[in-house]
Amino acid sequence: MKFAFKAIDNSPLIVFRIFFGFLVACESFGAILTGWVKRVLIDPEFTFSFIGLEWLQPLPGFGMYCYFSLMGVFGLAIMLGYRYRIAITSYTILWAGVYFMQKSSYNNHYYLLLLISFLLIFLPANRYASLDVKQNRVSEEKTMPYWISLLFIIQVGIVYVYAAVAKFYPDWLDGTFTKNLLSGTTTRPFFLELFSQKWFYLFIAYAGILFDLLIVPFLLFKKTRTLALIASIIFHIFNSITLQIGIFPFFALTFALFFYEPETIRRIFLRKKSRLENENVDQNFYGKKIVYYLMIPYLIIQLLLPLRHHFIEGDVLWTEEGHRLSWRMMLRERSGYIVIRIKDLKTDEESFYDYSKNLTDKQAQNLATKPDFIWQYCQRIKENFKGKPIAIYIDCKNSINRKELKTLIDPKFDMAKAKWDYFGHNEWVLLH
Repeated sequence: MKFAFKAIDNSPLIVFRIFFGFLVACESFGAILTGWVKRVLIDPEFTFSFIGLEWLQPLPGFGMYCYFSLMGVFGLAIMLGYRYRIAITSYTILWAGVYFMQKSSYNNHYYLLLLISFLLIFLPANRYASLDVKQNRVSEEKTMPYWISLLFIIQVGIVYVYAAVAKFYPDWLDGTFTKNLLSGTTTRPFFLELFSQKWFYLFIAYAGILFDLLIVPFLLFKKTRTLALIASIIFHIFNSITLQIGIFPFFALTFALFFYEPETIRRIFLRKKSRLENENVDQNFYGKKIVYYLMIPYLIIQLLLPLRHHFIEGDVLWTEEGHRLSWRMMLRERSGYIVIRIKDLKTDEESFYDYSKNLTDKQAQNLATKPDFIWQYCQRIKENFKGKPIAIYIDCKNSINRKELKTLIDPKFDMAKAKWDYFGHNEWVLLH
């Protein structure tokens, strides 16, 4: 603990705050300009929220444009260090609302963004190069305890290690998934030909595993650090071009700040900042209570959450149970179809339910492939029949990585009676 609380130059945290604020502002305003807000939050009649938070729905009319604009303003305030604590707390609450409000456009970097926003609430990221210091709202500090850098290093390590471990399954190891993934990213003949070459898609598959496993260790050691940074830049720029996943590649690169010596970060980004004369003093700045009662429990939860699917019956690649919050990133392609039958229990008459009448194409795609979407939609169907006694039967087949279709939901199970198991396997999801 003495090592964790030694004072170091706070330049990595200060520069990270500036980059973070800029990137979340770009994400917020960009979501409006690219039409993401309209497609995902305005056009749908309703959104599929996280189970238990169905009440959390988008604001009506143009409310979500104002919502994202406000997040963008908070991002700029974070970048400038203006009323930082209010800005980062407000942004975190608003982003949590967006994250839990809809699952149709789920990305792991949305989750990472939420986690990092939460951590930044408790960190002194506005103690230098900020308007809060300039306007005397907080005192200027040039140091921070080492545990802050360690916190980010452990967090990014958790992300990459679990991402690597998840790739050890047959369709990744034989290149099936990477071949399918790459073939859908371009229509240019040269790249289509290149991406279809076995050596290339196998190279991408194993390079992905090696990168996830080795990037953190290589960044930790001085001799390999610059090589690791170059590899990281190439990897993330390639992902940015081929996968078009927003700010995530650039967001991931900002974590490199905490692996370099603080003095190096100061020389590159904060040249006017004076060099520290003595960094090896014991310090209780943002003392031990926050570490013992918040950060250590937080890291324990982060270590355990991705393991929960091992305690749930069935293969998570098929059942999806335990898939989210587990850093299972870009692992499989899922497709399928769904037919919903409604049976009137008084007359025994059956009819097909037209889900296209109130779902967008993206929502319908998720409905056909995600058990939790199916369960939530069945609850809405029950509500629409206003207490009328009905049974709901689902004919749903899925394909993983373009392989044969298999039945996902028990077609004989009355989904009107189905319960959702938050922590275990749902009996109406068939195992294969």
